[in-house]
Amino acid sequence: MNIQTKPYSDEARWITLYPAYLNSKKKKAEGRRIAVGKAVENPTVQEMSEIITHLKMQSKIEKKMYSRDPSREPAVQGRLRVQLKNDDGTFCNDEFKSKDALMIHIASLIPKLKSRQSGGAAAAPAQAAGGGKKKKK
Repeated sequence: MNIQTKPYSDEARWITLYPAYLNSKKKKAEGRRIAVGKAVENPTVQEMSEIITHLKMQSKIEKKMYSRDPSREPAVQGRLRVQLKNDDGTFCNDEFKSKDALMIHIASLIPKLKSRQSGGAAAAPAQAAGGGKKKKK
C-alpha cells in the first residue's frame, strides 16, 4: 500500500529518530545529522522520549537498530517514532516544522534533564571508585 495514502496519524507516516542522529561523538559518516556544536554526547532513546512527552507530542519507542551503528548492545538499541503532522496536514506543534528543527530542540534539552544533571553525574564517579577498590584487593 502506498504510504502517501495513509493519514498522518498512522504510525507509518511518523518521523523516525535514532540517538545516533544527535550524538556528538559520531561523525557525519556514522549517522550524525546535526552540527557537532548542537549535538549531545551519547543520547538515549529514553531521554529523547522524555523530551517528546514533555512537548506533548505523540511518540513510540521501537526496539530497532540503526544500520550504521556497529555496536549491537541492548543498551544502545532503539529508535523513536514521532508524529509531526495531524491528519489535516497541520503541524502537531507549530514550533517544529521539520525533522531537523525537532532534532536540534531535543539535543538542546537533553543536557537539562535530571538524569544528566547532578544525579547522573554523581553516580558515574561512585561506580568508578567502587571498581577501583575491588582491583586493589
